Amino acid sequence: MKHTIWILLDNRIGSRHQAEGIANYLDSSKFEIIFKEIEYTKWAALPNIIRGRTLLGISENAKCRLTAPFPDMVLSTTRRTAPVARWIKKRNPATQLFQLLHIGRIGIKDFTTIFTPEHDSYKCKSPNIKYTVGSPHFITKEKLETAYNEWQNVFSNLPRPITAVIIGGSIKKHPFSLENAANLAKHIKKIKATDNGSILITTSRRTGAEAEKLIMDNLSDIPNYAYLWGAKGANPYLGFLACADNIIVTGDSVSMCCEATAARKPLAIYTGSNWLTAKHLRFVQSLYDKNYATELSPHAFSQTNKQPQPLNVAKEIAEYLNTK
Repeated sequence: MKHTIWILLDNRIGSRHQAEGIANYLDSSKFEIIFKEIEYTKWAALPNIIRGRTLLGISENAKCRLTAPFPDMVLSTTRRTAPVARWIKKRNPATQLFQLLHIGRIGIKDFTTIFTPEHDSYKCKSPNIKYTVGSPHFITKEKLETAYNEWQNVFSNLPRPITAVIIGGSIKKHPFSLENAANLAKHIKKIKATDNGSILITTSRRTGAEAEKLIMDNLSDIPNYAYLWGAKGANPYLGFLACADNIIVTGDSVSMCCEATAARKPLAIYTGSNWLTAKHLRFVQSLYDKNYATELSPHAFSQTNKQPQPLNVAKEIAEYLNTK
């Protein structure tokens, strides 16, 4: 008989990708996987210490989806869905709860296991905390193979080696300065001056228009395919990872860095100066220490830094759940 697992999802793309990634590796012969969509009201902004083990802050439609029979297991994918998971356990104490990201000390004992990145500043000695290197992602070998077949002809005229450049940007009180944008472009130019290759470049909403223009102006003499923030048409992101010979990613996004490792290509991370938080820097250093990536420099790809296995926290978490 299969165990039932509810995966609690909200509208955040990042957490949905993480949930999708974990679900890809759950044993379908063991689990009946049911995704439960959670919409919020304004009261969801209240701290979890107030929301407790209730459905406060959850829409009426979402409440209607949370009815008996309750599942054997629940995977809560964000801090805001943690009170929902705790409410389910209150209704059915036999349900095992699993949580992505730390929720603080309140309610921690309700969860069988909490998966949290080791670079987070919050440390707890509770035995039900399981630390991971980075975060789950949705990219699989099969997705990359499909993307390669879809995009290889589009990039076929670009000279090799091809470097994928994945650019994030500002994070809360830490802006992506024009100085950091210029230095990133300078590193890329030096690499391409040596290897005479090309670039696949993409930016994000957080990059900012000025920084994006500065980077593109500085790299205009390098053969490239650009998909910039706001561009129309099919997003070539997976195609970039699949078709590139090596990858540069900015260190402001844990998700982008983890996804880049999935391609199993030489990977260099740009950290800039006076930009990243201590948490981000700890994470990036852990990738350096474990040989998943190297620091961006003009010589970043002069020595191959392929890792034997991609960083795959989604698979790690799913395999753990498969044993429960």
